[in-house]
Formats: sequence, C-alpha cells, structure tokens
Amino acid sequence: MNKYHIAEKFVSINGEGRKAGQLAVFIRFKGCNLNCSYCDTLWANFDDCPAEMMTANEILMYIQKTGVKNVTITGGEPLIQTGIENLLELLCNSGLEVEIETNGSVDICEYNEMNPRPSFTVDYKTPSSCMEKFMDMKNYYNSLKENDTVKFVCGSYEDLECTRDIIKKCNLTKKCAVYLSCVFGKLEPEKAVEYMIENKMNDVNFQLQIHKFIWSPDKKGV
Repeated sequence: MNKYHIAEKFVSINGEGRKAGQLAVFIRFKGCNLNCSYCDTLWANFDDCPAEMMTANEILMYIQKTGVKNVTITGGEPLIQTGIENLLELLCNSGLEVEIETNGSVDICEYNEMNPRPSFTVDYKTPSSCMEKFMDMKNYYNSLKENDTVKFVCGSYEDLECTRDIIKKCNLTKKCAVYLSCVFGKLEPEKAVEYMIENKMNDVNFQLQIHKFIWSPDKKGV
C-alpha cells in the first residue's frame, strides 16, 4: 500500500482560481521537479522537508472529517508522486470536488480517461520563473478539458508578452479557463491590467492571491 509524503494539510479558502474565496481542504505533497525563481512554497520542495506519511485512506478520512467538499491537491508537484493515480481515483469516487495544481511539466493526458475526473489547474511557467523550457506543450495543445484552468504568473513585461503569445498559440480561452496573476511584490497589478486592456485580452481572468492579503505572504498552512 502506497504511503504519501504530506508536507502539510489544512483547511482554508482557495486563494486563486475558479473557486477563489471558497473553503477547501489543502493536501500539500513534498517534492518538486522544478525550481521556480518565484516559488512561494520552496520549503516543501527539499528532500529534508518534514513530512507525514499517510495512506490514501488516511488522507480521505482526514478530508471527510473536515466537512469541506473542495479538495486542492498541491505541492511541490503532485503528479510526480508514486501512486498518485490511486489517491485521485479514491478521492474522486468519494463525492469530493478535486482540483490538482500542477506545474505544467508533467503530461496530464493519462488522467483524461478517469470518470469522474479531477479538474487540473496547470501552470505555464513564464520566462522569469527560469523554468519555461520544462513545459510539456502537449498539455496546452491537446490535454485540457473544459473544467481545467491554465494559470500564468507574471513578474515582468516579458512574462506578459509570453502569456499573450501562449494563449493565442494554444487557443487556450476556447478550451478552458485562463488566469493571469502577478509575482507578489515584483509586478504591479495595475501594470498587468493595463497590458490586458491594451492587448484586448478577452476571456482572460486577472486575479490576486487572496490569501496573501488576508495573512502574511510567508505564512504556512493558509
């Protein structure tokens, strides 16, 4: 039986995305295959990060005890975890609303046959992340479903240009929800919105990370 390395688990509100402002149970996995310059959970990526070992059934029991139906699977990078498909199948078949936050480097196509299928929030790593070269472009061209989301985090004008180009090239707004946000403290939200207006970025959602305004930007467990 697989045991999963859980860096933290908690109930909070979704800080961004389609269910921003709604309660969610967060299950954060230890370990990531990328090293983004603006990562705000870098502590969870290292081998020496403390982690609780939990089975899929133990994770499900924890979630059910919270009484919260929205579940956000995050990291680190959830899709590199051994046996993650077994956990996702269990959670999705338990009547929960499961969302997976994934960094864009792992092909999500193999999960498209799941029924019920979780929703995916797929990052596209813009140039300032220093990780753009690792993006699996099949995700953006072929693998997205209507309930999925692509998220762009922008820290510079170059990132905004990249975001616009990828949205157009992959026809993203016709496939799924698309969100744009700013690297906290790096790019002023006003500048990003001005760029969206100038470039007529219809059907793109600008968002702020709500949790960073409610709590300290460095606070864990929120």
